[in-house]
Amino acid sequence: MIPLFRRVLAEAVGTGLLVAVVVGSGIMAQRLSPDDVGLQLLENALATVFGLGVLIAVLGPVSGAHFNPVVSLADYWQGRRTGAGLSARELAFYVIAQIGGAIAGAVLANAMFAEPAISWAATERSASHLWLGEMVATAGLMLVIFGLVREGRTAVAPAAVAGYIGAAYWFTSSTSFANPAVTIGRAFSDTFAGIAPASVPAFIAAQLAGGVIGLLLVTGLFGRAPAGSQQEAVMTHPGQPSTDRTVRPAERTSGR
Repeated sequence: MIPLFRRVLAEAVGTGLLVAVVVGSGIMAQRLSPDDVGLQLLENALATVFGLGVLIAVLGPVSGAHFNPVVSLADYWQGRRTGAGLSARELAFYVIAQIGGAIAGAVLANAMFAEPAISWAATERSASHLWLGEMVATAGLMLVIFGLVREGRTAVAPAAVAGYIGAAYWFTSSTSFANPAVTIGRAFSDTFAGIAPASVPAFIAAQLAGGVIGLLLVTGLFGRAPAGSQQEAVMTHPGQPSTDRTVRPAERTSGR
């Protein structure tokens, strides 16, 4: 059995490294291509795609590789029906670990590039079209994650989720944060990937709304998972012995 401590540690480390990838690659992109914002975004997106895919593949068997409070909340909510999701206590620990890891990841990225360890972002991202972009990005992320799980195609989850996030960098106006913890972390770096603290609450509200929309789409497209269903999962159940292949509903993937 995998103790809660190890699962929480995996969520903190995974979310921290994800934010370090996002922020660090943004800083590097600014320095390599100072006069081309489009190229900067491409470099940032590619690094995020590769980093996220690897983190999901490596840490998924430990914690499910949520790295995202919206995914953990959805796991808890759906588990109330199926009996296989996070408990309220586990959810609280996961979210705390994700937010703490995200902040630490931003500080780490700043330090690696000789930036101030904490520099509040000044990039304002407050507009209705950006909030709509976050709703779309998060709803799509939930559809990808839970859709794959419901169809039993979780083997492709690392590539599919990372690929979706990479695409959403380009087709959403907000460049697809799609993750409250990562959004909070990015407020701690006044660099390419930063978001002003005052813009964070509205982004998180849009992400939560997108999460609800995404779950409604999953239900509409794939139907409700029956009570007691064990098919909604990606990795081996972190709380069960390794010989038991039953797993949790959203123990699968995240979003940046």
